[in-house]
Amino acid sequence: MVKRTSFEDADCPVARSLDVLGDWWSLLIIRDALLGKRRFSEFQKSLGCAKNILTVRLRTLVDHGILTTAPASDGSAYQEYLLTPKGRGVFPVLVALRQWSEEFGDVSGIATLLVDRHTGRPVRKLELHADDGRLLGLGDTELRPNPKLKRRRSA
Repeated sequence: MVKRTSFEDADCPVARSLDVLGDWWSLLIIRDALLGKRRFSEFQKSLGCAKNILTVRLRTLVDHGILTTAPASDGSAYQEYLLTPKGRGVFPVLVALRQWSEEFGDVSGIATLLVDRHTGRPVRKLELHADDGRLLGLGDTELRPNPKLKRRRSA
């Protein structure tokens, strides 16, 4: 098996995020946890992935503080996987992926709609806004050096 390259220490925050979240099983586990699944058997049944793959992905998500484990709420000998605040922070990422798929993919087989629980109306598309409220597009943004980061000096 080919060893995956680690982006844990990359300068790019997108690469660092992908180091933890970059495989589809991890994102689908987090999706299922956001939908209320907590037990290994629930994840396995929902995803249909091999138990060894699920075990590794769950362990990685726990190690990175996205999930935590707790004794089962029903008092049984099982453990449950619970989202941490860091894990719940992935919610807007999954919404963005969903909305991208709905806009540019084949929507004929999508069985669910993301709606506001209070109104029952579809959720508006995510948008990027400046701190003054202006809507931003790609041409309105740029990457600049972080002034708080000490520059590495070449020898």
